[in-house]
Amino acid sequence: MRRRAVAAKFELYKDARGEFRWRLKSGNGQTIATGGEGYTSKAGAQNGIDAVKRHAPGASVDDQT
Repeated sequence: MRRRAVAAKFELYKDARGEFRWRLKSGNGQTIATGGEGYTSKAGAQNGIDAVKRHAPGASVDDQT
């Protein structure tokens, strides 16, 4: 029997200060990325999510080791 991978998902939420934030969670529920900043509007946070969706598939790795 073949296991089906559970897709990652973005979560959009308000923090304790009332700012909108986003995080990307893996299929097992672990946070793998965050927006890194609070947004004053939900639309601003959604724009951040949309930017990651647009640009991440082609992102390169800058190995600085």
